[in-house]
Parts: sequence; C-alpha cells; structure tokens
Amino acid sequence: MENEKLQENTAAMEQETAENMADYEEHLDDANPWNIVADYMEKKTILPVKVEGIVNGGAIAMVEGIRGFIPASRLSLSYIEDLESYLLKDIEVRVIEADQASGRLILSAREILREKEQKAREELLASVKVGSVLTGTVESLQSYGAFVRLENGLSGLVHISQISTERIKTPGQVLNIGDTVSVKVIGIKDGKISLSMKALMEDKKKEEETHVELPKSESIGTSLGDLLKNL
Repeated sequence: MENEKLQENTAAMEQETAENMADYEEHLDDANPWNIVADYMEKKTILPVKVEGIVNGGAIAMVEGIRGFIPASRLSLSYIEDLESYLLKDIEVRVIEADQASGRLILSAREILREKEQKAREELLASVKVGSVLTGTVESLQSYGAFVRLENGLSGLVHISQISTERIKTPGQVLNIGDTVSVKVIGIKDGKISLSMKALMEDKKKEEETHVELPKSESIGTSLGDLLKNL
C-alpha cells in the first residue's frame, strides 16, 4: 500500500517536473532575441531604431541587442549622397531577414517610407476635385502631352488635345519645360489626374460671349431720330 502511494507521488512529481521544464523551455525560446526578431519579421512590425554606425554600403542599428545591417539602398527612397548624415539619426525599420545560424539580421526603412508616401499621395488626391482650377509647372514634354507638377505636389497630364483650342502637332509648339500654367482638372481615374488648358480657354470665351454689352435703348432711339432728321 505504501509502495503504491510512493509510486503515485513519484509519478506526480515527475509529471510536474516535466511540465515545469516544458514551461521553462518555452519561456527560454520566447526570450531568445532571434526568435523575437523573427516574430517582428513575420508580423512586419515597425521598429524605431537609432543608426549607431556607418559601414561600407550601409548603416548599423541594434534590435533586441542584435547588430542589424541596413543596406544604403534601403535607407531611403532616393540615392543618399552622404551616408554619414544618417549617423545617430532616429528612423523606422522592418526586419526583412533574420538568420540566427549565420548571425545575419537585415533591416529596411524603404518599405515604410514608400507606404507613407503612398498614403500622403492618396490623401492629397482625395482633396483634388474635378472642375477645380490649379496652377502648376510644366515638368516634362512627351509626344502625347505635357506633365504638369501642380501646386499641391501632385502631377497630372495635359493630353496634347487639351493643350490648345487650335490643332498642334507637338506640345513643344505651345509649351516649354518650366512654364507656369493654369489648368483645369477634367478627370481623376486610377490615381491619375487629367488636366486641360483648352477647357480654361473655352470657359473664358463663353464668359466673354455672355458679357457682351448691348447698346442702351436711348442710344438706339437717338440714332433713329437722327436718321429721320436726315430724310
């Protein structure tokens, strides 16, 4: 009887020990910084970091005590002339590669910057209304039209058919790069803005026709009286 009870107690203790060990190992895995950064990568977590060093081809930042490398091409959306300008700079990154075996941790800020830029563009685009008149600068000329950089920072296309009320063969007949122009928004589709200079010219012509001054009635009477006098 006592032996059976002893065996039961021993089994219970072994079971509890096994459970405690499993729990310990699980928490040990959770505490492993490589497992943490792997989780960051899977969830695409945005991480605020400080650039702590500049090396050949990129920058260094620490994540969970691990030295991470940010390639120069992933620090910005455009070419960086002077990498040293990023030293001690606070930026946001994502983990894009985490390999504990090779000790390789690669970070990137580019995707976050692109997402922010896209969101800002969508917000600006939402503020533009068809029919509104804006000022812009001709930034490029193509065979099919001219791209105009608007005052809000967005760009739109003035198709060659919308540049002038007269028929032209090339946009260069009317426009030069750098010209400041007034344009009317005539369409927004799939994130693209269609502009027209022709529409503004036509609007102005209609307005002028509407405001033609007619002769006053007394002027007409006087003219008729003068005519009768001469008969």
